[in-house]
Amino acid sequence: MTAVEQLANEPVLLRDTLEDGIVRLTLNRPKAANSLSHDLVHSLHAAFLDLANDETVRVVILAGAGKNFCAGHDLTESIAAAKDPASKREANIAASAMIMAINRCPKPVIARIQGVATAAGCQLAASCDLVFATTEARFATPGVNIGLWCLAPQVAVSRAIAPKHAMQMLLTGKMIDAATAVRFGLVNEAVAPDALDARLLEIAREIASKSAPAVAMGKESFYRQLEMDVPGAYAMVDELIYRAIQTDDAQEGISAFLEKRKPVWKGRNQ
Repeated sequence: MTAVEQLANEPVLLRDTLEDGIVRLTLNRPKAANSLSHDLVHSLHAAFLDLANDETVRVVILAGAGKNFCAGHDLTESIAAAKDPASKREANIAASAMIMAINRCPKPVIARIQGVATAAGCQLAASCDLVFATTEARFATPGVNIGLWCLAPQVAVSRAIAPKHAMQMLLTGKMIDAATAVRFGLVNEAVAPDALDARLLEIAREIASKSAPAVAMGKESFYRQLEMDVPGAYAMVDELIYRAIQTDDAQEGISAFLEKRKPVWKGRNQ
């Protein structure tokens, strides 16, 4: 088998369990900077639909193999699609559906960023609930440099960071370093490359120790309320609080707090 044949036979997305409740998905196209091929987009979409229904999973880490996280959409496929606008539209619809599957997944998703996260790769990172990067990571929405606006990436990026910062990235197309990404609010923390995985596991373990139904309800309500006006948001959470306080885990959590012991989550009655 030649090197090319071996590469073609490798899965574009890897899944492994790091610990109980903590799963890692790895974009596995390192020779192409983990660019989003049609196959990878569909694989990611299917994986997040599966993870949403997997009761054994509490936290998902999204990573990239090799030196980079993700350099955006596959350029070869994009050039071919440019000759057929209808197929490009269908590809974009599929990519957007994949991103929304991340948003709708009840499990918190943490992006692990090394190297570059550009264009749709930056969009992918911004769509995760948390983003942790190495101090050497870089981010960009560079579409404007080739006569295009990063239309789909702007949806996620503009919801993750302040509008002025988002416009700076979109208008200039320039790379920003990890420290700037932290300052903009695109990244939670930037840590030394050799400390990234330990820090990710520390955060993932902390999240995994919480009540899964509480976290799932919390994630959904967080993004829903962001899209509402203030009265509508309070009306929604008032109803959710009424439901939440009746759950098994809420009752257990309150009892454990009063009894000064660790709660034993039951994970029912969401």
